[in-house]
Amino acid sequence: MNRWEGKVALVTGASSGIGLTVAKTLFKHGMITVAIARGKEKIENEMKNIKGKGKFYAMKCDVSKEEDVLQVFEWIRKNLGNIHVVINNAGITVKGKIIETNNEVWEKVIGVNLLGVLYCCKKAIKMMKEFGEEGHIININSIAGHRVVRINNWNSNVYTGTKSAITALTTTLELELIGSKIRMTSISPGFVKTNLVNQETGGFQNAPYIEPQDIAESILYILGTHPRVQITEMTIKPLGERF
Repeated sequence: MNRWEGKVALVTGASSGIGLTVAKTLFKHGMITVAIARGKEKIENEMKNIKGKGKFYAMKCDVSKEEDVLQVFEWIRKNLGNIHVVINNAGITVKGKIIETNNEVWEKVIGVNLLGVLYCCKKAIKMMKEFGEEGHIININSIAGHRVVRINNWNSNVYTGTKSAITALTTTLELELIGSKIRMTSISPGFVKTNLVNQETGGFQNAPYIEPQDIAESILYILGTHPRVQITEMTIKPLGERF
């Protein structure tokens, strides 16, 4: 990780769970960390007592709105220069079957889980190529991005579809970026103990789980590999998970 000290990292969905833990971890390891979410004040409150070698900035951003994303990247360009690492973590799920939900629900989930990733990837890649430095984009995916999880009473309508799209999107960008210094990785966790999935419902009551810190540590490992190495996909499941 030493070569990333003083470099700029963007973490989306950073007000809680995986995103907040990753932002704290990168900051502690010396990165200039820009943490974005719809709740800027919550990020600032969570980070106020955290000590680290890096610098930390919190910004309000709804990644489903392209204009919000563009404003964040323009701020980074103006105040920090280039961007080196992007962790696309923002994600939501809304309970309900596809046949029982509506366009408003679908567009909300697709906007955050898929379009938000596209907006951030496209803008980050443009900046990374412009500066010609090493870059790494890590998309936080899900085991649901590889198969439909069959759990009683857990109906997540288009969530699985958006995660399957992230699997394809990450690989597509990897191919488009051949010849550059930019690496693409998809991390697909199993059940993580976060606010995204309520442990008391949907068949998760007695399920084993991993913690957000486990994902943060995997990101440190991925970033710490030699620039000639590209880890395209990492699946992380709790021991004993049956899904």
